[in-house]
Amino acid sequence: MSSSPARYACLPRPRLEENGVWIETIQPGDIESIRLWRNAQLEVLRQPAPITPEQQQAYFAAQIWPTLALAQPCNILVSYHAGERLIGYGGLVHIAWEHKRAEISFLLDPAELAPKEHYAMRFKAFLGLMKTLAFKDLGLNRLFTETYALRPDHIAVLESAGFVREGVMRQHVRINGVGVDSLLHGCLCSDQTHGEPQ
Repeated sequence: MSSSPARYACLPRPRLEENGVWIETIQPGDIESIRLWRNAQLEVLRQPAPITPEQQQAYFAAQIWPTLALAQPCNILVSYHAGERLIGYGGLVHIAWEHKRAEISFLLDPAELAPKEHYAMRFKAFLGLMKTLAFKDLGLNRLFTETYALRPDHIAVLESAGFVREGVMRQHVRINGVGVDSLLHGCLCSDQTHGEPQ
């Protein structure tokens, strides 16, 4: 990686901002914080075990940094900021360019999880930025999510942000020895209007 800021070549603008929060291409300096956040929230992620610093570096070196120059990367990871503070990350993953769809990934710093109204505000703002990125900037048609049923507050935010519950995969995962459903939500470009962050 060069010393200049990392940037996906496919993104028409380096930064999307709205109401004091903004996203940009994930930066090398972000990934250790992200590793710690992921390890602290394994129960809500499709990650079976903690990640070491070496594993995190190796993943980004092999799977993320080489894709920045691609016209159609399979993942677009962004860091999420409030003012100048890194508060989370996520992006568009498993992008199927030929079908114009992507899954939304999202994770906040554990310090941002409470109270639940604060989490809801942060998540809803991120979803708005993702809609602008996907539908306006990249020309995608469909966004979708998979959420474990043990996250009712997260699911409520998705539905309040215009994501339609499309199905339930019953006892799709086992968490602490218990079968947990996964809920699928989707949003189409045509479902609603979306603002234009600066």
